[in-house]
Amino acid sequence: MKLKYFLLFLSSSLFFSQQSFQTPFEKGNGNQTVTYAEMNSYYQDLAKNFNTIQYLKKGEDDNGKPIYVVIYNPFPEKDPAKLRENKAILLINNGIHPGEPDGIDATMMLMRDLATKKIKTPENFIIAAIAAYNVSGMLNRGSYSRANQNGPEQYGFRGNARNYDLNRDFIKADSKNARSFQEIYQWLKPDVFIDNHVSNGADYQYTFTYICTFKERLGKTLGEYFYNDYQAKNLDDLKKLGYESTPYVNIHGDIPDIGFAAFEDSPRYSTGYTSLFNSLGTVPETHMLKPYDKRVDATYKYMLVNLQNLDKDYKRIKELRRENLKQYQSGKAYGIRWKIDSTKFSTMNFKGYEGKYKPSEISGKPRLYYDRSKPFTKNIRLFTTAVPTGYITIPKYYVIPQAQYRVIEEFKRNGILMKPLQKDSTIAVESYKIKDFKTVKNPYEGHYLHYETTVDKSNGKNLFLAGDYIVPTQQDGVKYIIETLEPEALDSFFNWNFFDGILAQKEYFSAYIFEDTAAELLKKDAALKAAFDAKKSSDKTFAEDGVAQLDWVYKHSPYFEEKTFRQYPVYRIP
Repeated sequence: MKLKYFLLFLSSSLFFSQQSFQTPFEKGNGNQTVTYAEMNSYYQDLAKNFNTIQYLKKGEDDNGKPIYVVIYNPFPEKDPAKLRENKAILLINNGIHPGEPDGIDATMMLMRDLATKKIKTPENFIIAAIAAYNVSGMLNRGSYSRANQNGPEQYGFRGNARNYDLNRDFIKADSKNARSFQEIYQWLKPDVFIDNHVSNGADYQYTFTYICTFKERLGKTLGEYFYNDYQAKNLDDLKKLGYESTPYVNIHGDIPDIGFAAFEDSPRYSTGYTSLFNSLGTVPETHMLKPYDKRVDATYKYMLVNLQNLDKDYKRIKELRRENLKQYQSGKAYGIRWKIDSTKFSTMNFKGYEGKYKPSEISGKPRLYYDRSKPFTKNIRLFTTAVPTGYITIPKYYVIPQAQYRVIEEFKRNGILMKPLQKDSTIAVESYKIKDFKTVKNPYEGHYLHYETTVDKSNGKNLFLAGDYIVPTQQDGVKYIIETLEPEALDSFFNWNFFDGILAQKEYFSAYIFEDTAAELLKKDAALKAAFDAKKSSDKTFAEDGVAQLDWVYKHSPYFEEKTFRQYPVYRIP
């Protein structure tokens, strides 16, 4: 009997050694990317042959097609909640922009090499990857939508089935894709996150560029470690494998002598979202003009060095993620808006090409081109430190009325702990009135986005009903709570139009009737009359505008009884 099992093992080992499990990319000419059907078939075959590979339906695209997560897990335990007690988790996202498919092909090879033990088995973590996030975009294949990109021959489209750019949807979660991502993320709670992309912009010598999640949004404790230790080691190891790198070059002309600043990945972006839960996040941006096979190789090798360094430093990362939360205690200041600090910088020798101008063959006007026969190395500054331009004080609790069910749904999906009131209760709270805001003139990702929002604050007692929610800030999702509920935050739910109902009056007056009422009010109320006269004296435009004067009296009278007008419907308990 023992001999029989030995022969079965031997024949199985011989089968795996002879079967290469080549990916469609590897079987092609180096300039072709896998299709959605080929990808699914490949991973299903891999999972069938290796018990360390799982291929799971874990979400849905806006077109109804499944989103799959592939997991390499060499441990007997398969439950992420139990694994994360002693192990780390790395999450990879691919194909958010399917015209940038490098990560899809690179991850297929990575998972195969792990399964076949071509790569050393991780001892301290598991790897999960969203095989292709924007499924509908991946299915919408063509050869011309990425006009500035060098291969592959065919690829997917940036927008999904509802034409959303999914890398602007992570906090507002309008798409099924984004809601699926949040569910996957909260299921795994990864320590490290990688979202594979391809760049646009200037031409330069590098194949591999990257965006580190915004240091201050990540938090000082974790941000300093990520920039100076973990990522520095990744990039050094990547250089040893043949790929020198530079931070993402978000510039379309000459690299200025002063250098360039870090990209602020606010929570609308993938790494901006994951930073709210203290994951170390990188967006690899391979260079669009480099050959496709080189871009795939660079993406593979960046993921590889992450595996090696996460295996070595997983305990420290998990410890620092816990330590990082101590910065966000109630009563402490929290930076709600940021700007780059121009006084703090590092330097690097940037390897570019000379930018020149020549007459356009189309217009005859001067046009930019990069002269690859004239490479240069230029010492430039990198500005990666930011300072807050506004603060809030972290409260002990927020109160969300049950009428704000969209917010409650978002919080539940994102694992935020909330407690419903058991009975009607009067509570001392801080509240906001929306003082001012601006709105974009054209729709942006399905919204007329607000910005530069300011509020007036007040204190008082409010009656809340049984079923309204109390949200404590002392929990892992504290930054998600603050960044969504504080109206002045860049990607707050207010700025994404969740509360636009409060921005319009519901009751008005008829001028021909209220004229007499207003006159009586001014006769009887000396303080109102004095304030009215002062306004006319100090504001010439107001003094010449009868409609504005009548409206002013109305809004300063008992008849303007709209407590909901511009009253922000989420409250704070200090």
